[in-house]
Amino acid sequence: MRVSINQVKAMKQSGEKITMLTAYDYATARIVDEVGIPLILVGDSLGMVVLGYESTIPVTVDEMLHHTKAVVRGTKRAMIVADMPFMTYHISTGDALSNAAAFIQEGGAQAVKLEGGVTVAEKVKRIVECGIPVMGHIGLTPQSIHQFGGFKAQGKTPEAAARLLEDARALEAAGAFAIVLETVPAPLAALITRKISIPTIGIGAGINCDGQVQVINDILGSFGDFVPKHAKQYVKLIDIMTNAITEYDDEVKTGKFPAEAQSISMDKGLLAELTD
Repeated sequence: MRVSINQVKAMKQSGEKITMLTAYDYATARIVDEVGIPLILVGDSLGMVVLGYESTIPVTVDEMLHHTKAVVRGTKRAMIVADMPFMTYHISTGDALSNAAAFIQEGGAQAVKLEGGVTVAEKVKRIVECGIPVMGHIGLTPQSIHQFGGFKAQGKTPEAAARLLEDARALEAAGAFAIVLETVPAPLAALITRKISIPTIGIGAGINCDGQVQVINDILGSFGDFVPKHAKQYVKLIDIMTNAITEYDDEVKTGKFPAEAQSISMDKGLLAELTD
């Protein structure tokens, strides 16, 4: 039985911290699910960490569905939340409903995530009314980086802080079951968390959110050139992988691999007539 939105909401009420991680493929999703992480986000961050785009903006619905299906196949318990890509819910409510439905019906996700607050609240309301759980996302919303002028912290002025609180309240009123707060000052994130009844999931938003989400590539250290301020590397996978691949390359070149353990044996006598 998968984690439900009611269980997620209950975690806030009981004070139990909520853990969320991204996953983009079957094998990784299996590990994350078996550890017991209750929420897995198939984030449009896959555009940058899997597909090599410079931002999340080029990611398409088809790409997101492809990875969502793989993650769903690799999991049994976690709630799978799928990101809705850039401009798939902005143009019309009809588009928003159709695209959200695809992630549930075709992709197999249990919820979708939308970026924005007041500006998307009506669409969130309609999606929820149609039976699709929605997770909100405010603060630094990566699909709006051109408008922000880059990956910059949000809500640092009184006016900006007030707008984020208004966004959070609008999403709560629209029926969102949780809200991601990204790159928001910790005191503001704590205030929003106290002011709304639904869980807040922080990323670069301090310790007082109801839960935390991270891009799995960041915490595993699979990239060597950049570590976001909000991320902690629990292992440096790039070094482990580089060493293993280098050792494999050396053993192939020197004739150490494959050894007898990796080879299939047979009675050489059976080959006698072929070698005569």
